[in-house]
Amino acid sequence: MTNRIEARFQMLAESRRTALIPFLTAGDPGPEMTLPLMHGLVKAGADLLELGVPFSDPMADGPVIQRASERALLQGMTLAKVLRLVAAFRSEDATTPVILMGYLNPIERMGYSVFARAAAAAGVDGVLTVDLPPEEGEEYLAAFDSVALDPIFLVSPTTTDSRLRLIDRVARGFLYYVSLKGVTGSATLDVDGVRARLSNIRKGSHVPTGVGFGVRDGKTAAQLAVAADAVVVGSALIERLESAIERGLSQDEAIGEVAALLEEMRLAMDQIEELSHELA
Repeated sequence: MTNRIEARFQMLAESRRTALIPFLTAGDPGPEMTLPLMHGLVKAGADLLELGVPFSDPMADGPVIQRASERALLQGMTLAKVLRLVAAFRSEDATTPVILMGYLNPIERMGYSVFARAAAAAGVDGVLTVDLPPEEGEEYLAAFDSVALDPIFLVSPTTTDSRLRLIDRVARGFLYYVSLKGVTGSATLDVDGVRARLSNIRKGSHVPTGVGFGVRDGKTAAQLAVAADAVVVGSALIERLESAIERGLSQDEAIGEVAALLEEMRLAMDQIEELSHELA
């Protein structure tokens, strides 16, 4: 059966468009803003949503997302509450795929099977667990498979070809290519090098390939869009949200500012894709 992630990528491939996937941290800056922000990002051009599960030791995340996790945890956000937010979103939006991104500890504490069933029931489509090596994921993968929940894995610039084949065998939904050797939000990005690596990954993968870490503006998003199946942006959006809140903007105004940045990226991606099709 085709799930929402697969269906969305198929639709985008048919229209020759690259997916735009915004990341936000559930519960940041407060639980009451997450749901309207999710809907606002979809209206602004999000093809899939990546919802961060706050964690006290987010080792793969830079300072911007670390602060977002801290704010969300202080507001009492938990994995169970994240699932309730997804269920509330799903009651109004039955088609936009939702991916959870987080760390293994909260899932282990809940129990793999319990979590998988609860996530699927809430309307989650895929889960990216940053610190789970696929070699150690047998029980995790079995629980996900039982409810058709997609396990999404990271691929890095240092991933060997043999390890890439291993990851590709167990991954579903899409592969997430980390564009640089660093944490989320890093500023320096070798676009040409990333595009070359993406080309190699996509040739040997049975699922689409997304790219993230270091995507900060429309220009970068557009440059990567022509070489990837999806572009993921997180820190730049959270930075925009953080700034809006610090300036005392209302919830609607803050969401509007974040949505405007995503719209800028979507427009830049669409323009360069249209140009590349004309030149093909």
